[in-house]
Amino acid sequence: MLASEVDGFLAQLALEKGASPNTLDAYAHDIRCFIDFLGNALQGDSSPSDITHLEIRAYLASLQRAKYSRRTIARRLAAVRSFFTYLCRKGICPTNPARGVRAPKLGRMLPRFLHEGDVESLLESPPRDTPLGLRDRAVFETLYAAGLRVGELVGLDTGDADLHHGFVRAFGKGRKERIVPIGERAVDALREYLGRGRPRLVGARPDVGALFLNYRGGRLSARAVQTMVDRYIRKVSIDKKVSPHAIRHSFATHLLDHGADLRAVQELLGHVSISTTQIYTHVTREKLKLVYDRAHPRA
Repeated sequence: MLASEVDGFLAQLALEKGASPNTLDAYAHDIRCFIDFLGNALQGDSSPSDITHLEIRAYLASLQRAKYSRRTIARRLAAVRSFFTYLCRKGICPTNPARGVRAPKLGRMLPRFLHEGDVESLLESPPRDTPLGLRDRAVFETLYAAGLRVGELVGLDTGDADLHHGFVRAFGKGRKERIVPIGERAVDALREYLGRGRPRLVGARPDVGALFLNYRGGRLSARAVQTMVDRYIRKVSIDKKVSPHAIRHSFATHLLDHGADLRAVQELLGHVSISTTQIYTHVTREKLKLVYDRAHPRA
């Protein structure tokens, strides 16, 4: 019974909240893990009326025993709670058994970011004499210049880049549109890619509107961007795990380091709440404290 409702729930998320494919995949995985647990615990497919807060708590306890992180457990609980909210709205489930179940407390994690010298090395590492090198350089410059999420980056179409005025149009969470400025280096990298790189990647698929293409001429994927980052990080010998999102974190951190207003950074990142952006002020404070401890004679 529960399993048959998952597709409807995902369709509702996509329609009402504009959830991205990656978000939908994450919800589907988390809910199906919960249903699998119930199948083992209750010996079969479960009716909503069979589920109480006790089963929810037992599921969370099983995740704790399996050494899942608090963040993962909280995310899975949130997915289950949303699923039961959907079932209640449909009249399938009388009450939401997850409503009173508390998520584990999360310590606030500081975002990982690259120092400015490391970003410079990464951005300069792709070659300028191949179509893929020109693409990779344009990808990195755009990520760092606009602070985009990787999903926003790969979702860009050619019409979303206004190189004359130095802006890109990105569609964030819930398909919310924002216009973000980009600097001269990003504009130059995009011009080179559009002039000498992308035409050689399009091949037999000139109808593809995506800005960034893979070697087959299709739209570049988020996974491909992660692979790209991994490859160049090894090339420039940066000794840390770096995700495309770390480039976004670096964008925000470096802006604040150089005196940018927090509200402006919030707008550039597309954050709904200023509290989400404030995490970067903790990063800059940590950096200041480190400089103080190293430099002050009585620190």
